[in-house]
Amino acid sequence: MGRFLWQAEPERAAAASITRFTREVAATGREVAAYPDLHRWSVECPEEFWPLAWDFCGLVGTRGGTAVERAEDPLGWRFFPGAKLNVVETLLNHADDRAALVAVSEAGDRTVLTRAELKAEVARLAAALRAAGVGRGDHVAGFLPNAAGAVTCMLATAWVGAVWSSCSPEFGADVVVDRFGQIAPKVLFGVTGYRYGGKDYNVAPVLSEIARRIPSLAHVVTLDRAEAPDGMVAYAAFLGAGAEPGAPEPLGFSDPLYVLFSSGTTGRPKCIEHAGGGALLRQMVEHQLHADLRPGDVMFYYSTTSWMMWNWLVAGLASEAVIVLYDGNPMHPGQDRLFDLAAAEQITHFGVSAKYIDATAKAGLKPAASHDLSALRVVWSTGSPLSTAGSEHVYADWKPDVQLSSICGGTDILGAFIGGAPTLPVHAGEIPGPTLGLDAAVVDEAGQEVLDAPGELVCRQPHPSMPTRFLNDPGKARYRASYYDRFPAFWRQGDFAIRRATGGFEVLGRSDATLNPGGVRIGTAEIYRQTDAIPGIADAVVVGQSHDNDVRVVLFVVPAEGARLDDALRSEIRARIRQHASPRHVPAVILDVPEIPRTRSGKIAELAVRDAVNNQPVRDLGGLANPQSLDAFRNRPELAA
Repeated sequence: MGRFLWQAEPERAAAASITRFTREVAATGREVAAYPDLHRWSVECPEEFWPLAWDFCGLVGTRGGTAVERAEDPLGWRFFPGAKLNVVETLLNHADDRAALVAVSEAGDRTVLTRAELKAEVARLAAALRAAGVGRGDHVAGFLPNAAGAVTCMLATAWVGAVWSSCSPEFGADVVVDRFGQIAPKVLFGVTGYRYGGKDYNVAPVLSEIARRIPSLAHVVTLDRAEAPDGMVAYAAFLGAGAEPGAPEPLGFSDPLYVLFSSGTTGRPKCIEHAGGGALLRQMVEHQLHADLRPGDVMFYYSTTSWMMWNWLVAGLASEAVIVLYDGNPMHPGQDRLFDLAAAEQITHFGVSAKYIDATAKAGLKPAASHDLSALRVVWSTGSPLSTAGSEHVYADWKPDVQLSSICGGTDILGAFIGGAPTLPVHAGEIPGPTLGLDAAVVDEAGQEVLDAPGELVCRQPHPSMPTRFLNDPGKARYRASYYDRFPAFWRQGDFAIRRATGGFEVLGRSDATLNPGGVRIGTAEIYRQTDAIPGIADAVVVGQSHDNDVRVVLFVVPAEGARLDDALRSEIRARIRQHASPRHVPAVILDVPEIPRTRSGKIAELAVRDAVNNQPVRDLGGLANPQSLDAFRNRPELAA
């Protein structure tokens, strides 16, 4: 067990929402004296837990008569099958003069919308979408920065019963079309430029190319230009004269609201569809019970619209918190930019990546001495495992009385399997426990739970925020292969972890081939698409190397006949990946090898290469057609630094 860092004072724990919720559970006759008891009840009695969570957290809608329909097949469970709701009725409830969101740009521009103003703008846009023929089950996409307009577009999409997807404008056309091209959106909201790191980027040609390559689009709406490029329409013109929006479309609990995208290691990213009711209920449980988020609190998570944490952040509106959006480089113009934001906005709940915490530690930042963080109560960390040094740095140099919640979950469930709680202690390098309603555990290769030993992080019971389906996946074959391939009864998350006998978790890293530098998930296929187009490369494999409490992207290439991997070719590789994928996809290290390990069926053996690079035992060597090729990847001096 890591060094003890924090436990809430008795008065603070007693005042927490989770304590009040525990008392309500106890009033039903359940013995839930401590958090482990509460969690055990939540997974053993889901028919009781989820309705109580619905009512306690304030989800607006009718629950219907049945909370859970169990099935032998984990994909056959149904939650609240008779419910009717639309998430905007919860997210935009209490439309008054309190602030709903604050949007701050890198340049310092600040926009504030009250709850009444936000609802009015969402209603106007919902009316325009309905007038454009968008309705229940249609898809709407956003090529947008993390600004107020993105929230408005998402909520208006939900209002009319349509399905929302978004990505950041830093992505190249190929990456965007690989995603949005699969969902066939009717409307695309976009921008023609953005600012990052003090530099302005013109992405009008990218937006035009996306529009040209997605034939389903009836409207492409620009949010940052009064005069839209040819073939597009400016936002104000799209709104038109302003028809009546009508009431939000009533939906079932499991009707879709979002499509997010996997970082798939082969082929195009998988389209992961999420239900509005299931996702929002999960997020409200995490916000209110696990982080004690209350009306009037100020919630921030550094994210882009490409990451599921953006959806998670917007859900803070449902708890009547003020959400703070930041668009730009978190280290510009100085490394303390986000602490400036925290002090200026009096942020109570502050979320960043584990890499950001490590970076502030290495930079010697001591925001406790330089910034007013008196309002701060909770620090969230995710994206990669938080190091022991990083967690100790938060308590030594940020604030000694915060609840540090390292969380682990992801795009797959729009929430966290494991995280913190106001009534759980924090130990260095550990995640305090499983989240309510999710039966998270660590199991060995035989599927047996293990303690104080590494294994696979699994969830042993279905829950409402599981994806409804993957698009273009007949019979849910890809869905099952993604999560239930190894353990047919358990969801396998793809993380290696250790469950301590004391209840906490230590996450060791990804057990699949998805790259995760700086907490941003990257699919290897997106990099291969660019290397395949470079004449000087005959073959390539890209993996993540554990490095400096993070993961760095390492690309190995087999030069084409007559070519060699020199500085010119390295520059060409980096430039192409940066232009056509994104700056985040650019490898930190590029090395040459004589051949790429492949399976007997011809697939690139990414996991084998990753294990070799990280000095771990290579699993399933017998499945390789050329196992001797791994010798070129082991003990490379270029990777030792």
